[in-house]
Amino acid sequence: MPTKIIVIDDDTAVTDLLSVLLESHGFDVHVTNSSTEGMNMIRQSDYDLVILDLMMPDMDGWEICKEVRSFSQVPIIVLSALNDPSMVASVLDAGADDYLTKPTPSRILVAHINRLIRRNGTSSESDANNPLTKPVNPLPAT
Repeated sequence: MPTKIIVIDDDTAVTDLLSVLLESHGFDVHVTNSSTEGMNMIRQSDYDLVILDLMMPDMDGWEICKEVRSFSQVPIIVLSALNDPSMVASVLDAGADDYLTKPTPSRILVAHINRLIRRNGTSSESDANNPLTKPVNPLPAT
């Protein structure tokens, strides 16, 4: 079963791009441009991972992290244009598992997703078939 990801970002260009990118890696991607709708979707369905923007109307990323953590331990990646160390620390303290700045190369994003999915104890179908995350045979001892 593919890894189920929800992407919450008020920018439709970002959600469209992430949807295409992540689906091409075999993920089951659900997107919303509303933080309130995103919270409702997280409450109503089991996701394997949340990708979240920080600066959104209605509820910001900090509020979403805190609310999600009140009922779930689903891994959360914050993907934000903000690159301030104090903000990174603040959102990690609020419950995010990872913080990446936009733009993030797709290979880096997919590697972070796969790492969090493995850490969380679920194995992604796309992870097993992804040449970027397949185990590399060690060099023979000389």
